Amino acid sequence: MRGTRSGICWRLFLISCVFLESYSQDFGGQTQFICTSVPKDVDICAATLQNSVPGEDLKTTVMQLRETVLQQKETIMNQKETIRELTSKLARCESQSGSDPGDARPAGRRKEAGTKNTMGDVSRGPADTLTQLSQTLQSLKQRLENLEQFSRSNNSVQANSLKDLLQSKIDDLEKQVLSRVNSIEEGKPGLRNETEQRGRVESTLTSLHQRITDLEKGQRENRPLDKFQLTFPLRTNYMYAKVKKSLPEMYALTVCMWLKSNASPGVGTPFSYAVPGQANELVLIEWGNNPMEILINDKVAKLPFLINDGKWHHICVTWTTRDGVWEAFQDGVKRGSGENLAPYHPIKPQGLLILGQEQDTLGGGFDATQAFVGDLANFHIWDRKLSVGEIYNLATCSSKAQVGNVFAWMETSLDIYGGASKWTFEACRQLN
Repeated sequence: MRGTRSGICWRLFLISCVFLESYSQDFGGQTQFICTSVPKDVDICAATLQNSVPGEDLKTTVMQLRETVLQQKETIMNQKETIRELTSKLARCESQSGSDPGDARPAGRRKEAGTKNTMGDVSRGPADTLTQLSQTLQSLKQRLENLEQFSRSNNSVQANSLKDLLQSKIDDLEKQVLSRVNSIEEGKPGLRNETEQRGRVESTLTSLHQRITDLEKGQRENRPLDKFQLTFPLRTNYMYAKVKKSLPEMYALTVCMWLKSNASPGVGTPFSYAVPGQANELVLIEWGNNPMEILINDKVAKLPFLINDGKWHHICVTWTTRDGVWEAFQDGVKRGSGENLAPYHPIKPQGLLILGQEQDTLGGGFDATQAFVGDLANFHIWDRKLSVGEIYNLATCSSKAQVGNVFAWMETSLDIYGGASKWTFEACRQLN
């Protein structure tokens, strides 16, 4: 019995030492340890009680030390969480000022969820930001020229007044961009306020887009409903257009459109069609440094398109479920073909057709890095394979050109979100 009691007391004494040592190391306290020599055959507890403190006091001391250690552990955990948050914020800051993230994407697979950017604009450095702003300013200038032509032909005093005001704002924005270029070249410390400056510039651009859009609304009564284009000036996850009706079940299809973009790397996703259970039912995408691809039921075919030169291009893709045969046409000329693209899989109905974004879920899950940047017009879908002659008529703006029997390009067929804008466009006039 004495041996058992001695063993228990010895363990209690060691535990007390451990707690005292932990307390000393964590708090840096001036702790002293007093050791007493005890003969081998003497009861450790009895010797300890004779030379130190009563048993109840020792128990209380141990419990207080245990509570102190637990509190210290909680404090350390809180400090670790704070460090993780600060590290995460620092990483985001560094990523905004550093190089662009890698764009590698395995063929035929959507980007992994862990690398998704769902926070809006893609993080980019000063040079990329300036490039985007310059492209946006160029787009606004082109729209103003279009408005100027309209106002001259209609002698609209109000349109001229608004046009002059908007031109003045564009000039001011160009001065801001030039100032930032000079700051970058001279390495001025003013770049520390880049985020705030960028916010002001892009806020002004958004306001400017809205003013131009309001001005363009006055032209709608004087133009056919199919003579328009959609403009996506920035790579975001909130600019897109949604087709109001779904697609039917299709065993063959032809999809055609006009595109203009100089985005790099990759023009993004001109359109995506998702159905319940399959987000990649029908998708056209050029992501990162990969070639443009068409996905049907998440199966992939690489397309031989080269369109990111800032010029208008007409593209068509035909497909049939029999053997999964497909053909690709650019500017009225056949550029490639293949087979085994989702053979014997009909395009499913009751989905959502989105222009400008790639859907990771039905109607959502947009990723800014996969968004389309540029202009899109005359988007049509047929439930059959068009002939070479029919596609050539579309690309050359022939009077014999047909409109899609599944979806035809009409202003009233779309809902537009996030600042994407639409204005007058006539493909033939742009080509001449």
